[in-house]
Amino acid sequence: MLAAYPLLWSQIAFGLILAGALYLFITEKLRVDVTAMLVLLALVLTGVLDSKQALSGFASEPAIIVAAVFVISGALAATGVSEHIGAWIGRAGGRHEWRTIAVVMPVVALLAAFTHHVMVTAMMLPLLLKHARDRHMPASRLLMPMSLAASLGTTLTLVSAPAFLLANDQLQRAGAEGLGIFSITPIGIALVVVGTAYMLATRWLLPKRSGEGGDDDYLRLGRFRTELLVVPGGQWATRSLADMQKAIGKSVQVLGWLRDGASRTDLTAGSALLGGDILLIEAGADELMSLHDDPGLDLNAIARYGETLSGEGTPQLVQTVVAPGSEFIGRSIRELDFSRQFHAVIVGLWRHAGQVAERLSDARLREGDLLVLWGRPSRFAELATHHGFLLLAPFAGEAKRRLRAPLALAILGATILAAATEWLPAPLAFLLGAVAMVATRCIDIQQAYREIDVRIFVMIAGVIPLGIAMEQTGTADLLATHLSSVVAHWPPLAVLLVMFTAAALLTQVMSDAATTALLGPIAIALAQVLDQPPTPFVVCTALGAVVAFLTPIGHHGNLLILGPGQYRFSDFTRIGLPLTVLVGLVSAWMARWLWLGGPMLPHFG
Repeated sequence: MLAAYPLLWSQIAFGLILAGALYLFITEKLRVDVTAMLVLLALVLTGVLDSKQALSGFASEPAIIVAAVFVISGALAATGVSEHIGAWIGRAGGRHEWRTIAVVMPVVALLAAFTHHVMVTAMMLPLLLKHARDRHMPASRLLMPMSLAASLGTTLTLVSAPAFLLANDQLQRAGAEGLGIFSITPIGIALVVVGTAYMLATRWLLPKRSGEGGDDDYLRLGRFRTELLVVPGGQWATRSLADMQKAIGKSVQVLGWLRDGASRTDLTAGSALLGGDILLIEAGADELMSLHDDPGLDLNAIARYGETLSGEGTPQLVQTVVAPGSEFIGRSIRELDFSRQFHAVIVGLWRHAGQVAERLSDARLREGDLLVLWGRPSRFAELATHHGFLLLAPFAGEAKRRLRAPLALAILGATILAAATEWLPAPLAFLLGAVAMVATRCIDIQQAYREIDVRIFVMIAGVIPLGIAMEQTGTADLLATHLSSVVAHWPPLAVLLVMFTAAALLTQVMSDAATTALLGPIAIALAQVLDQPPTPFVVCTALGAVVAFLTPIGHHGNLLILGPGQYRFSDFTRIGLPLTVLVGLVSAWMARWLWLGGPMLPHFG
């Protein structure tokens, strides 16, 4: 019986698969990428799609661009570009709450336009927490505007949010003209301006809570005392201290300067470094790793004792903690003679509270001190089993390639230019940009692979066939026909608002990509029934999936700030509901102006 009605069978099978997918997406009983793969397999096993159609998502333009954007974002972080911009935002914010919001939101939005918005939120989170503490501001007044700006920034370009990439893919498969990289930029600019103005006007609605991590531990954990040797004949010998600090980052604090074994208080940032000089510094984990990798610098302990260490394997940095009751408590690092006892050297020390001796070798150990050790892996087994230490683990720092920051910015600019001018197709331009970041060592290949969020990549590849199946089984046409009977005589602006609202509600329980994959084909079919171009309907659907701020679970960036800002669920609804209504009106109005010939400015009478 069913064989006689292949279309009916396909629609029934697709309906059952869609119901199961929605259940798994909403309940999160399985990870979203696992759910996407199950959907893909189910579509093939039921005969709704063939294997080529089901696997087309892995080679699709959205999947390629998303993977490339992750690598490019990672390279900007690895070269210190993101950190430098974040620090500038903190300085420009000043001491007034309104000024901080006015500076942070547009700049964060611009950053999110070409990178991943969750990465931007994660980068800005500790900087704004510190900014709030230093200026005695409630952190909750700053974190929510920042997270909202990161989401709004994804509407400035086509490549920042998977939803817009999927929307473009759907339009091209429907035979419509695709979107350019800056096609949605006018809408994005309007949304950023409106969003910033809204947060400034209604900031009194934001809760006043200081946020977690009120003390300095949030940022100070991982700031190590160490000694740095200027390598004779290296790139920093004869150059000024200021030049070196500019290259390695201002977060490296110079506490003392030794020349020929004597402390020199007369030397300043403008003084020239000489080979053999020793700098007493305090640096974060990333900076310490960067200094270790710099060929013109060396950690003093490694330079002195590194050649005497025996063992097998490539030398590496590890970290350990001085255990309670350790026999080493109260003894100086010089007395311990680590290189003889454990065939490793102590190159850095972090202490929760209390003074540390000027010279690292004179520091007397305390319970809970975190030590950074350098040695060969074959010798770490003895150290790991010693009762005097706890938690021997690889060093957590990531080396920053700050000298390559201008090169990373140049590659990013060239990538955007190539895609915007259509000299290269956008997927190829961003893929080339990602490869160039790796080839020029702005980011190493292992880190580049780590930066790619495989869950998002797989999810996009898995939900694309869901949209194809909705079109191919006629489900999209069926739903669009029923919907059109309701909205047939509505003005286009109202219909665009309907699509925005549907996506805004669905994205609270599903990802923006999955929401667009489901509703995009319906938007296209509805436009065809109404005899309208499909672009504004699909764009409004994607906008609703990306910029609806009704709950904290709708966007990963909001989840990042939920704890540190001590927000409640109701805080997002109170702030987000009026903003979402405002954003929906602006989105529909601008889409009508761009693609349906509507007026740019409202007129009355």
